[in-house]
Amino acid sequence: MTRPNILIFMVDQLNGTLFPDGPAEWLHTPNLKRLAARSARFANAYTASPLCAPGRAAFMSGRLPSRTRVYDNAAEFASDIPTYAHHLRRAGYQTCLSGKMHFVGPDQLHGFEERLTTDIYPADFGWTPDYRKPDERIDWWYHNMGSVTAAGVAAVTNQMEYDDEVAYHAIRKVNDLARGHDDRPWCLTVSFTHPHDPYVARRDYWDLYADCGHLQPVTPAMAYEDHDPHARRILDASDWQKFEITDEDIRRSRRAYFANISYLDDKIGAILAALEATRQEAAILFLSDHGDMLGERGLWFKMSFYEGSARVPLMISAPGLPVGRVDVPVSTMDVAPTLAELAGAELAELADWTDGRSLAGVATGADDGTTPVAMEYAAEASSAPLICLRRGRWKYTRCATDPDQLFDLRADPQELTNLAGDPECADPLDDLRDMATARWNLDRFDAEVRDSQARRRVVYEALRRGCYFPWDHQPLQKASERYMRNHLDLNALEERQRFPRGE
Repeated sequence: MTRPNILIFMVDQLNGTLFPDGPAEWLHTPNLKRLAARSARFANAYTASPLCAPGRAAFMSGRLPSRTRVYDNAAEFASDIPTYAHHLRRAGYQTCLSGKMHFVGPDQLHGFEERLTTDIYPADFGWTPDYRKPDERIDWWYHNMGSVTAAGVAAVTNQMEYDDEVAYHAIRKVNDLARGHDDRPWCLTVSFTHPHDPYVARRDYWDLYADCGHLQPVTPAMAYEDHDPHARRILDASDWQKFEITDEDIRRSRRAYFANISYLDDKIGAILAALEATRQEAAILFLSDHGDMLGERGLWFKMSFYEGSARVPLMISAPGLPVGRVDVPVSTMDVAPTLAELAGAELAELADWTDGRSLAGVATGADDGTTPVAMEYAAEASSAPLICLRRGRWKYTRCATDPDQLFDLRADPQELTNLAGDPECADPLDDLRDMATARWNLDRFDAEVRDSQARRRVVYEALRRGCYFPWDHQPLQKASERYMRNHLDLNALEERQRFPRGE
C-alpha cells in the first residue's frame, strides 16, 4: 500500500451551510472550488462541539469533550490522549503543525514533531467559565457584539498578522519537505484563525462582495423572548443589550466574513501552488472547527447546535475516496480514524479510543449513516451540559435545564419549528431520546464539568502569583543551523538545499 503525504487545511468558525456541495457558487473561492472538484464533499458535516478548543481536541482525538475533558476554551488537553498526529507518527509519518490548535496546558504538541508558530490564543486556565455563576459575564474575554458594530476594512489586524505568518511558514515547510532530507511520508496541518470574528477584511477582498446578494440573514432577528433558553444565554453572554445592531452593521459583518473566506482561499492557493511547484502529491483535507451564525435569528458567533454554528465544511481529496457529494451526516471526529486508515494504521485498535469512524465507508456507500452524529457543549453561555444527536433528517437537543428540541431539517432547514411536543413526531423523538439516554449520564457529565472548573480556578490563581511560567508555545528557531554557517561546507549546503537539482 502506498501511503500518501497528507495536507490538512483547518479554518476557524466557517459556516458549513455556505458549503452545500463545496463552496457556494457566489463565493469568490477559485482554489477551494478546484479542490472541491476532486474531493469527496461531505455536505452534512458537524463539529463535535461548537467552540474552538473543545471542537479541535475532538477533531484531533476523535473523542467527544466528555472523553477529552476539554469542555471549554480553558480546559487542559491531556497528554495521554492519542491524536491523529500520534497515530500517524506510529505509522511512520513525520508530523508538523503551522498555526492554531488552541491547546490548553503545558503540552503544546500533542503528537506533532514540529510546530512552526505559536498559537493565537492563551494556553492557560484564564478563560475558565463558572457554572456556579450562570448569569456572570466576563467582559475581558467573552464575545460581545462589538465585533458586529465595528465591522469593516483594515490593512492589518491581529488575526491577519497571524494568518499571514501561518501561510508563510507552511509554504517554507512545503519547500523544505520537497528536499527529501527525511524519507518518511509527511502530514502537514495548516490551521488558520480566519474567518473568525472580528469581522474585518482587507480592501481587495472586501471589494469582491460589493454587489453580493447574501448580506442579510435568511431568518431575521427574533425578539429576545422568542428565543429558546440557550439562545437567550448566548445573547446575554454577548452583551447584546449594550449594542444596537443595524441592518448596515449586519451587511458589513457578513461582507467582511465572506471577504475573509476569499482571503483564506488565496492563502490556501499559495500553499497548493508550492506543493505543485515542488512536484509533491498529497491527500488534502479542508474543514473548520465550528461555524458562525452570522446574524441568523439575531445570533452571532457559535456556541449553539443550530446549523450555522454546528455544521462545518469538510472536503477530502484522497486515494480510495470517490469524488462527489456525500449527504450522510458525519462528524469532525471521523477525521482521525480516516487519516489513520489512509496511513495504514490499525483501525481495530483505534476503535476503543475514538467516537468516530473512517469516512472511507461513508464516501463509498458502505456505511448507510444510521449511526447518529453526536455533539456536546459545556462552556460559556451554558449552565449545564447540552448534548445533540443528528440522525437522518432529525436533530435532537437535550439539556437538564432546558426543554428538549427536535427539528426536521428536511422540512425545516432554518430550524424554526420545535417538534418535541408534536404527537406525530413521537416515534423519532422517542428513538433519539433513548439513544441519548444510552450514551450520556447528564448528571455525571455536569458534575465532572463543575469539578474541572473548580480545580482550574484554584490552579490558575496559584500560578498567576509569584513567578509566572507561560505554557504558550515558543517556536524553536535553530538560527545556527539555517542558511550558511562556518561548521558547514558551502558547496554541500547549496546542493542539499536546492530543489530540483540538476536543472
